[in-house]
Amino acid sequence: MAQLLHFVFGGKVKDPRGTDFTDPESLELVGVFPNYQTAYDAWRGKSQASIDDAFTKYVIVHLHRMFEPEISED
Repeated sequence: MAQLLHFVFGGKVKDPRGTDFTDPESLELVGVFPNYQTAYDAWRGKSQASIDDAFTKYVIVHLHRMFEPEISED
């Protein structure tokens, strides 16, 4: 089975409905995770910790899709 790496990061956004970050150089790099579930758990923890700030957003990037776009997640 292929390794399905995921990357979690976040920071301040210009509009809470989008992902246009106000200062990309100050993004918080949460980490790279070996599967979606552990990335989701990290994302959820960071998102819940910043719930009172609508302009702070964390995202999950599916790194494995960049390396091998034909591999799907099961």
